Amino acid sequence: MTYDSAPYRDARRQLEMLRHDGAGFQTTRLDAVLNWGRKYSMFLYPFVTACCGMEFMSVAGPRYDLDRFGTALPRFSPRQADLLMVVGTITHRQAPILKKVYDQMAEPKWVVAFGACTCSGGPYDNYAVVQGIDTIVPVDVYIPGCPPRPEAVLDGLIKLQERVQAERVPEDGRHREIGELDPA
Repeated sequence: MTYDSAPYRDARRQLEMLRHDGAGFQTTRLDAVLNWGRKYSMFLYPFVTACCGMEFMSVAGPRYDLDRFGTALPRFSPRQADLLMVVGTITHRQAPILKKVYDQMAEPKWVVAFGACTCSGGPYDNYAVVQGIDTIVPVDVYIPGCPPRPEAVLDGLIKLQERVQAERVPEDGRHREIGELDPA
């Protein structure tokens, strides 16, 4: 039996009809199941550049245990990761590297800005430091602090999990890009 045979053609047609018909029961339940699996199996890519890295290591340690949130195994290949955790100061020289890592990640992908320097440039208001990584990549969760407490990091991960659970995958299958962000 080939994929062009009648049963497969009818199933594909019904799935497309449900998808384009709005929030049908089956597709809504399918989104809920997929999002539940995604929120507990995030593969994290740590982009650590500065002193917040020490606090990131303490969150990954046994006392706070990122494993409870499904983010225990860091992937140092962007093609195997779906959560980009940007930790520390990002300079304009590092910005193209960060953008390249983000572009190489598979969809769906999420970004967490970890620390004051990542969120807003921190105390470094000069020509060398990027004043917030949201000018380079779209950010889903901001975790402020210099450095942020482990409890704040865990709260940020819980907020990201809530966001992933409530997310609906667009028809084109892509998440938001930097050009689609609200100019605020």
